[in-house]
Amino acid sequence: MRFKDWATRVILISLMFMALIAVLLIGRATQLHNNRITYHTSNPQVTAWSQYPQAQFQSAKEPEKKFQRVIKSPVKISKPLARYVTTQTFAQYRPNYQVASVDPTNYGERYAQDVNGVTLNNQPIIVLHETGYSASSAINFFQVAHTDESVQASYHALIKLDGTVVYLVPPEKRAFGAANSVFESPQGVETVQTNPNLPASVNNFAYHVSLETPPDSYDSSSQQTHSGYTEAQYDSLAWLIAQSQVPDDRITTHHLVDRSGKKVDPINFDGNKFLDLLNTYRQIRPIYRVSK
Repeated sequence: MRFKDWATRVILISLMFMALIAVLLIGRATQLHNNRITYHTSNPQVTAWSQYPQAQFQSAKEPEKKFQRVIKSPVKISKPLARYVTTQTFAQYRPNYQVASVDPTNYGERYAQDVNGVTLNNQPIIVLHETGYSASSAINFFQVAHTDESVQASYHALIKLDGTVVYLVPPEKRAFGAANSVFESPQGVETVQTNPNLPASVNNFAYHVSLETPPDSYDSSSQQTHSGYTEAQYDSLAWLIAQSQVPDDRITTHHLVDRSGKKVDPINFDGNKFLDLLNTYRQIRPIYRVSK
């Protein structure tokens, strides 16, 4: 064999080994990067937004069950946990839906810490509202940019008079539905301050849903002059919230969480009727786990 041929083969073999080593190093680096991403997104300090209602759109297919997520416990115990699962009644009810964009100035990110650097671990709540005027007027307002932080506002979802569900802000984002507000739970008072220049509020751990106000009740501030909501609105509201893992006792109203003394919505809301419907759309299912 000539020296030239032998040298060529040696060079080719060396290049093959170098290429193999490069591939292995790139694969290792990718794996390490993916591990970092997984650790970041599974940070237990961030509120579990997956417990909020998830958008479900109409389809010819059977309803998906992806939104039925288990309530996770950080402690391994033998006693049962539980989750909400939707029922056959839920599967048979399919409201119309719309998706409307909201200007980015009118919503934000959910914070892992408050203004003082304290880690936040509030469990989700659902706050019920009403629009005050038409659904279209509320949506138009949310789609306009607002530089004044005291004016910025939004809901996660809105339910029209005919029961149409309008998806506005994704559940993992922080909608600006309640300004100066507090949620009173059996564990104590819950509120979060994320801006040192504004009062504390429930927005960081709240999912905001609003009912469209009936036309004859615009500007109404009392039950006597408010005609209430449609059957379709109650059905769609229960259907939407049935997709969440938020328990009944963490569903509240704008009036109850408000600390400004100005909010009275949703006016003339029948809470018992809503909870009866909600319990037909979802049920508690125990889950038994054996500790290791």
